[in-house]
Amino acid sequence: MNRTNGGANLLALRSHNTALVLDLLRTAGPEGISRLELADRTGLTPQAVSKITARLREEGLAAEAGRRASTGGKPRTVLRLVPGAGHAVGVHLDRDELRAVLVDLNGMVVGERRTPLDLGAGAQAVVAAVAREAEGMAAEALGPRNGGPRPEALRPTGEGPVGAAGGDSGGAVPAGPTTPDSPLAASSLVAVGSLVGVGVALPGPLDHARGVLHRVTGFPEWDGFPLRDALARRLGVPVVVDKDTNAAALGLAVGGAGRSFAYLHLGTGLGAGLVIGGAVHRGARTGAGEFGHQVIQLDGPRCGCGNRGCVEALCLGAVARGEIGEAARVLGAGAANLVGLLDIDLVLLGGRTVAAAPEAFVRGVAAVLDERARGAGAVPVRVAPGGERGVAEGAAQLLLGPLFGRADG
Repeated sequence: MNRTNGGANLLALRSHNTALVLDLLRTAGPEGISRLELADRTGLTPQAVSKITARLREEGLAAEAGRRASTGGKPRTVLRLVPGAGHAVGVHLDRDELRAVLVDLNGMVVGERRTPLDLGAGAQAVVAAVAREAEGMAAEALGPRNGGPRPEALRPTGEGPVGAAGGDSGGAVPAGPTTPDSPLAASSLVAVGSLVGVGVALPGPLDHARGVLHRVTGFPEWDGFPLRDALARRLGVPVVVDKDTNAAALGLAVGGAGRSFAYLHLGTGLGAGLVIGGAVHRGARTGAGEFGHQVIQLDGPRCGCGNRGCVEALCLGAVARGEIGEAARVLGAGAANLVGLLDIDLVLLGGRTVAAAPEAFVRGVAAVLDERARGAGAVPVRVAPGGERGVAEGAAQLLLGPLFGRADG
């Protein structure tokens, strides 16, 4: 087995070992997996596995899935994950729309909402809209105190909320103290026992580690706003904020899309999510993937970022003129630069503009990559699975990933 992914029998790594076991339970599906198999695949001792699984059963996260014939002795009891024992909300904030999903521990969508949004309406209006949709969706799908495990059962042992480890950890943050007059007191999310937290994905640039927005293209008024902390105070549950393309890439990686790919998102803007070596590549300042603002025409049209000839401006301009073939070729030129720079294995396309003409975009991007391959073999191009809610589902994985030891894919 690959010991680099194995467990360790140390108290300090107990939450890591629990994540390994949870991930194997999830992968095993409804058929389940035995404790001996868990020990063999994690490298943990049978005693350590027994303690972990006993705790997971007590907390409602695991249950018996029957018995399996043994080569000797009594039949082995197999265990399975209980998908409904935990849930996460994923929110996609686009420039003109809010889409929210509620998913269980398997990532299955059990609730969904979609509503118009003006990202330029101001921070308080946007925060209120996220709270309204998240709370309403959770109430409809789950109801208050839905019998899930204690919220702390879904967090690493001995730590705060999922991923919380300090101001620059990039994880979720806990809510502050609640008073009768504070916004938290009215939040219905606090009463949902199985809720891990809320993941929010929106256009960048932003600081994923601190949950602070920078100058979102076209919306400079967001510069410096601490969105993560504002939402955590309002909702009373852990919150993680990331770029829309990073969230989508994480969701695709968790879903098995591959270990080296680029997700290109063309909607009201254009960006990329990068997965390299199985992990989402954000860069030192969450700046990786600002794909739409690479300049490919020095004297081109002015872009919303202030530069001229950006891929985003050229591509969206062609779309506005109804020239989908030209838009696909421009997107292909940018994709070819990315492939040449990173030598990735796959290009996945998504976003509402791609969804409106998927075959044309796949054909156009693939044609440019074929031309630029130079005999090295063209990189395949496909439409990303998940459709228009792929970003929201990926945002939910920002919370679920750490539970299964897969915070970066």
